Amino acid sequence: MTGKTEMPEAQVTGQVADAYRGNWVDHTAPAFSRPYLRLSRADRPIGTWLLLLPCWWSIALAAATDSLRPFDLWLALGCAIGAFLMRGAGCTWNDITDRDFDGKVARTRSRPIPSGQVTVKQAVGWMVAQTAVAAAILFTFNWAAIGMGVLALVPVAVYPFAKRFTWWPQAFLGIAFNWGALLGWVAHTGSLGLAPVLLYAAGIIWTLFYDTIYAHQDKEDDALIGVKSTARLFGANTSRWLTLFLILTVVLMTAAVLLALLPLSNPLVLALGLCAPWAMGWHMLWQMRRLDIDDADNCLMLFRKSRDTGLWAALFLAGAAIL
Repeated sequence: MTGKTEMPEAQVTGQVADAYRGNWVDHTAPAFSRPYLRLSRADRPIGTWLLLLPCWWSIALAAATDSLRPFDLWLALGCAIGAFLMRGAGCTWNDITDRDFDGKVARTRSRPIPSGQVTVKQAVGWMVAQTAVAAAILFTFNWAAIGMGVLALVPVAVYPFAKRFTWWPQAFLGIAFNWGALLGWVAHTGSLGLAPVLLYAAGIIWTLFYDTIYAHQDKEDDALIGVKSTARLFGANTSRWLTLFLILTVVLMTAAVLLALLPLSNPLVLALGLCAPWAMGWHMLWQMRRLDIDDADNCLMLFRKSRDTGLWAALFLAGAAIL
């Protein structure tokens, strides 16, 4: 006997409990940067994808209505970099506001602030730095898109508090995470229209789908500390609600595509565009059929598969834009 107590690997190394094993942050990033990259969820890239994909949907759909321009490639790349930075800033803000809650939940107590890897002051500085770089990218877009980007800060700021006063915090996440469906369209066209609003609504409903699955991981801890979520609200009726969200996502995205592409009178472009919501719907159905709401690992796995759901839509819309 050595008299030493064995400690979990995450506690020894600083690795966050639900991060991908073997991720680059924990294994190749400089040691001094790891707590900050963990604040940004760089070890869990799924959130960046879910923030980015609505941007790509709207850029592609907007380009399909007229023409794909060289600047659209920068819009797509700029949105990708901006999604990484703003997701990082938003997650840092979330961890600052939730630091007391996170310390009481098994999955989140290993995060940098509750585990003592960074101070709140350091986290605030990191949040400001990420936002500043993202703003520099945003200012290369047109003025209408810049205005949309600034407005996006409002739902980002509100979201962390939603679970304290509503059973629908996933709706607030959807409002924040799918803002790119509006911004991308405006960045290409210079104005807003009904088609991107419908696309935005489809994204919000999609977020209710995947984040309800995600929230089932924490439902027991959330009940103990009084945190609200759609997972707790729906309970055993989750499957029925997810079916409704699937249908609404497909219907709203289909309406957005029809409104945008029907005036072109190009059957091939319209057919490719319509494949986007239907491919999403089939993938969401695949997730539902494999879901076990009482298995946290299953919920996390299926939540991560949501990247593929959104990518199918992005690929078909990009095909429509190229044609």
